[in-house]
Amino acid sequence: MQNTNNLIHASSPYLRQHANNPVHWQSWNEELIEQAKAEDKLLLVSIGYAACHWCHVMEHESFEDEEVAAIMNKYFVCIKVDREERPDVDHYYMSAVQLMGQQGGWPLNVIALPDGRPLWGGTYFQKEVWMKNLDAVARYYKNNKPDAEEYAGKLQQGIFQVLVMPEMEAASKVNANLIERGVDGWKTHFDWQEGGRAGAPKFPMPVNLDFLLYYGFSNNDTQVMNFVETTLLKMARGGIYDQVGGGFARYSVDDKWKVPHFEKMLYDNGQLISIYSKAWQQFKNDEFKTVVYESVAFIERELMDESGAFYSSLDADSEGIEGKFYVWKQDELKTLLQDEYELFADYYNVNGHGFWEHNNYILLRKESNSTFAQKHGLAIQQLQVKTGRWKYTLLKTRSKRVRPGLDDKTLTSWNALVIKGLVEAYKAFQNDDFLRLALKNARFIQNNLLSASGKVYHSWKDGKSSIDGFLEDYALLIDAYLLLFEVTGEQDWLIHADKMAAYVQSNFYDANKHLYYFIDNREKTVITNHFQKEDNVIPASNSVMVNNLHRLYLLHARPEYLQMAEKMLQYITPHFTNYPMAYANWGSLMLKLSKPYFEVAICGINARLVLKQLQQNFQPHILWAFSETESDVAFLKNRFRQTEDLIYICKNGACQLPVDSVKEALKKLAAQ
Repeated sequence: MQNTNNLIHASSPYLRQHANNPVHWQSWNEELIEQAKAEDKLLLVSIGYAACHWCHVMEHESFEDEEVAAIMNKYFVCIKVDREERPDVDHYYMSAVQLMGQQGGWPLNVIALPDGRPLWGGTYFQKEVWMKNLDAVARYYKNNKPDAEEYAGKLQQGIFQVLVMPEMEAASKVNANLIERGVDGWKTHFDWQEGGRAGAPKFPMPVNLDFLLYYGFSNNDTQVMNFVETTLLKMARGGIYDQVGGGFARYSVDDKWKVPHFEKMLYDNGQLISIYSKAWQQFKNDEFKTVVYESVAFIERELMDESGAFYSSLDADSEGIEGKFYVWKQDELKTLLQDEYELFADYYNVNGHGFWEHNNYILLRKESNSTFAQKHGLAIQQLQVKTGRWKYTLLKTRSKRVRPGLDDKTLTSWNALVIKGLVEAYKAFQNDDFLRLALKNARFIQNNLLSASGKVYHSWKDGKSSIDGFLEDYALLIDAYLLLFEVTGEQDWLIHADKMAAYVQSNFYDANKHLYYFIDNREKTVITNHFQKEDNVIPASNSVMVNNLHRLYLLHARPEYLQMAEKMLQYITPHFTNYPMAYANWGSLMLKLSKPYFEVAICGINARLVLKQLQQNFQPHILWAFSETESDVAFLKNRFRQTEDLIYICKNGACQLPVDSVKEALKKLAAQ
């Protein structure tokens, strides 16, 4: 007889994966805490996500096992958490495990007192070790409750100090020298040969690449620019990139971008579409253009709901085997490609370089198309036709395989990252399809996850929105909507951004700390709230908000926004020189404040066309806005003329006399 537990009713695909475990799993909610306190029963909180390989391993070894389940059910209230649905719960218990001196990771397993305060924890455990630990902690609590309470109390104090009591050291004034010192130290960690951070594993870290591209541009640092270009090229040619279907895996386990951890995450691909679009504008390398077009096609084909919502991820595993969906055997390729197999094998390294394990090959490239074409006596156009045909053949064949598991929940914050990526792609390539996809998704969010008051919901699944939004949802959506306002001129996007900013100000801001909480500070929860400051795989929500404030200050001429941003930066400047990779998105604002930064307003009946002409190159040092009619936005107000298109070049609100030609405007921007 098959087991069924309460997770059968969950919206999260990850939770539903555990719905048939013999463990009496329940979803996280505050009522469970009250139940546990009433029964004086420890909590067992197990946290993971749908694309997590080792989460699947531990489920198979332990959570599907009747003997293990019996122990868990006897001593604990067992709670399963999807870290993507509840980043607040994940951050709290991850912080606890790290304060215990343990290595963080997923699955994350924590035993807590009945009131939710953590007592013991770790990550993946083999079955026998897991059972011994469960028994030991349960017996310890039964026989030593005062000691357990004391330990949990001290640990909770430590968590509070780390999460809620940020120290503001003697602030360093934002200046170009401070940023340069930080980047100079950062360079010692660069892998100049392969790109990315030296060593293995290798993560793309798009937040860092975005900052470094801006830094290299603003400082004319060819060394940094070459590093960014090398990183992006090596990633695009490596196994971390799906050479057949487009899109990036989360990271590579080696130091050459060869062997991916095969799960594909929406947040990575949204950000990488953005950075490759900007990099194409800067370097004009067609390989970057190919990555953008193929990655957008991947997202639309495999991660987009007909409503316009984007799903969260694809699993690393299919048929229980990691990477099986993506790798190839020689015999299969020979059958598919016939006479062109030898050329294909050389192009994609179906040789010792691409060999992985179990006679499987990971497709990857080692050289540019021009070099390969010249070596084989082909014209570039001939090679492009061949590679297009190869990809079509393999993609068609691969579509018949058992697909990796799909996490089909929609998260506001991750969707906002994709909107931004699509808009950056539209700016770079002027392809209306990219803007169409961005607008379709933005309208989906507007209709399903955003209320008239400015309140945002975090998750959507099967037609239902759930979980109050976290700061990351608001911050990233404001950022995306401001970018939509830039390229469409539709003031509704700015109005929505303003409403969300006001909501965040009322419900997340701490006026004493000058930072924003991650959780609405009116919420009463056992989870300790926190200020998210360090950038990681996605930017910290406070670093996104500080850039939003700067943008809103310029658009609305509201100096109080700039003052708030400057106070937030005081937490960061003392640490930037020693640890810039953790504050890269803050660094982008530091560049705006310490280097020449311009606001450009384009007003006139042809303003949209003028904007497209002006935006053809990489220009991170410019805020753009346009209007084809009279506008009441402060930055655009009283600048529209029916009979001419005028371009205003401004700096901190002070504008030069307008010009009426793109060539003259670009000349003025280049001269300053």
